[in-house]
Order: sequence, then C-alpha cells, then structure tokens
Amino acid sequence: MKWKDWVHVTKLDPDKQLKPGEIDMIAASGTDALMLSGTLNVTTENLAALLKKVRTYNLPLVMEPAGPEAVLMQGIDYVFVPSVLNSTDVQWIVGKHRAWVQLQKGKIPWETVVPEAYIVLNPDSSVGKVTKAVCNLKPVEVAAYTAVADHYFHFPVVYIEYSGTYGDPGIVKAASEAIDKAVLYYGGGIDSAEKAAEMSKYADTIVVGNAVYDLGAAVLKATVDAIQ
Repeated sequence: MKWKDWVHVTKLDPDKQLKPGEIDMIAASGTDALMLSGTLNVTTENLAALLKKVRTYNLPLVMEPAGPEAVLMQGIDYVFVPSVLNSTDVQWIVGKHRAWVQLQKGKIPWETVVPEAYIVLNPDSSVGKVTKAVCNLKPVEVAAYTAVADHYFHFPVVYIEYSGTYGDPGIVKAASEAIDKAVLYYGGGIDSAEKAAEMSKYADTIVVGNAVYDLGAAVLKATVDAIQ
C-alpha cells in the first residue's frame, strides 16, 4: 500500500513509554503505518530506541522530525517533514528545513521525503507553543491556508493538527472542500470509534497518538475498525 492510500496512522512519541506488549497490539490493530514523532525531548537516542522496538513489525515506518538535530533515515520508509504554515516564526516554515539540508551535506534520499503543510490549531499544545502558531483561525482562514498549500505550494500532504484535543469537524470539512490533489491528514483527540468516524468523513487519513498512551492500545483497534 502506498502512503497516499493510508487511512489510519499511529503516531508514537519517542519521549513516551508504552507498556509491555502494547506494540504487539498496535501492530495487530490494522493501522496502516507507524509515525515516529514528538515535539519535546526528541533525540537521536530515543528515536533509535523506538525504531528498534517497531522495525521488526511488517508496517511502513515514517519519521516526522521535530527539528533538524534528530532525524533518522536509515531503516525508515518515509520522512514526513512539516512546515507550519500558520507559524509566526519563519524557521518553522522553511528555516529548520534549510538547516537540516546543510547538516545532511547533500546526503538526503529525496525520494523518501514527503513535505507536509501543517496547520496547528490547539494553542495549548506543545507544538502550538513551540512554533508560535496562530491557532484562533476561522474555517474560511483554514480553507485559505489549505488552498495555498495545495494549489500554490503543491504540498502533497495538508495536516490539520489539534494535538491532544478533539478539533472542530466544521474546520476539517472546510479544509477538505478547499483541497484538490493533496492528501488531508487530521490529528488530535481521536480516542474513540465515534470521533474517528466523524473526522474520517472529511480527512483522508486519521492520525491517532495520545490515546494509545492515555487509554492503551486497545482503543486503537476501535478507531481502525471505525474507518476501514
């Protein structure tokens, strides 16, 4: 299955710990891919430790870097690189990316790199605070950002990120109506089959992260079943 066909992705944070046996349950849940991603305290060491735990399962692995300092590419199928379009700090739109390219000294397997246009909408989230994102956006503004990402910059992924809280389905609907070629991702507060089903009406791909740590891997299967 190609990444554009995924409908359910599980996001695992290198800075958090899973209970014994939970990775087995995650791998067996039916999720389409595992994304290694976090905002705070992400290092090459904890990334490598998490990668070692999950690489034995027959699931696509995605690295989503929090910054240029900690990026793993060996043993990874794709590197999804975010640009936070509604950040007030240009480094989160393009500056970190330039630094990453310089650090890698031209040794980037570009065929594995997938740019993501992030629209961060939870002001209380770590990613919202770190990137200084303007989060109080109206549906028409989110739709405009989505159209810019899709039609002007040609990002292959537009990611509506509520990070830790359940978002406004109306905003996700507005984004879906403004999109043409890009794949629309939604992440934030998906901790039940009902929420997964609701957001999957508008988003192409649902991302489940915090619920795995807060409620256990069993909830993941319910979200998978709701949309597949």
